[in-house]
Amino acid sequence: MSEPKARRRLLGPADAFVEPIGEAERIVDPHDTLEDEVYGASLRPRSFEEYVGQERVVENLHISIAAAKQRGEPLEHVLFYGPPGLGKTTLAGLIARELGANFRPTSGPTLEKPKDLVGILTSLEEGDVFFVDEIHRLGHVVEEFLYPAMEDFQIDFVVDRGAYAKTLKLPLRRFTLIGATTRAGMLTAPLRERFGIVQHLDYYPPPELERIVRRSASVLGVPIDADAARTIASRSRGTPRIANRLLRRVRDFAEVRADGRITNAIACEALQREGVDELGLDRLDRAFLRTIVEQYRGGPAGIAAIAATLTEDAETLEDVVEPYLLKEGFVTRTASGRRATERAYRHLGVTGMAPAQERLL
Repeated sequence: MSEPKARRRLLGPADAFVEPIGEAERIVDPHDTLEDEVYGASLRPRSFEEYVGQERVVENLHISIAAAKQRGEPLEHVLFYGPPGLGKTTLAGLIARELGANFRPTSGPTLEKPKDLVGILTSLEEGDVFFVDEIHRLGHVVEEFLYPAMEDFQIDFVVDRGAYAKTLKLPLRRFTLIGATTRAGMLTAPLRERFGIVQHLDYYPPPELERIVRRSASVLGVPIDADAARTIASRSRGTPRIANRLLRRVRDFAEVRADGRITNAIACEALQREGVDELGLDRLDRAFLRTIVEQYRGGPAGIAAIAATLTEDAETLEDVVEPYLLKEGFVTRTASGRRATERAYRHLGVTGMAPAQERLL
């Protein structure tokens, strides 16, 4: 069978093959897009009281912030880690607002050289919040330059060379560094140990996502039925960013094809057109599962082989597609490769082909 036909069969008849799947933006991709940044400013909560979910994290932050205020000291350095789209940047902004401090955001990849960091650190005022997103992507030299700034609130300059080399210490105003990462395992031990507060953000349950959808709809001025909010929440893969993105797509559909009100029927039809099924899987997710089930008879199949079949990048599949499928129990990852579970067979409606584990019995 030719490659385009094989891909068309894996994707399904509703997903006509025009170009590689990965070239189009996935609506269920948890990573930030330009549209998310534009709408994020208006949809983000303005206080901890408006923030939905992560109750343990929020409560611990409340205690730490209150204690720092009582002592008249800046908050200890904070590290947030967890999957993308769960609100790490939002929490950092709320901490700055709660402290009454300036919020200075940046990201790890933009700090390429120590001089990029020096300009920011020397401009910070007492108690300011310095937020570094994707902090695990800091360069090695920049990271080492950050150590004395976090620990001793000073930066070390080396002037001259050889026998005439001298180290000058430049004092900094006390600030709070908040780091966010989706890959805590990639942080070096010396950097991780310099954070006094470390919090993990987990996926949201559907009831909390439903509250987020209803609040966002209110902010956008879109009337929405309770069943519709529940439907959008159940397909949002436990991620507020995806929930808000799905809501915007459903809103567009409701305004063009209906009277502007989001009913459950409108939400279901709009999400079906976007290729998002009742469990939050999109076309690439289903193609991934179908490849293992049909092409490799349930597995085990190596990620490189699956990527070659789908003409996708292996890293994209590992970082974007696999995490949710693993979390929801559609696939298992073994030393010999990926295997489809019984749930994947049921979801795809495939019968007559038992998973590989069962065939061995």
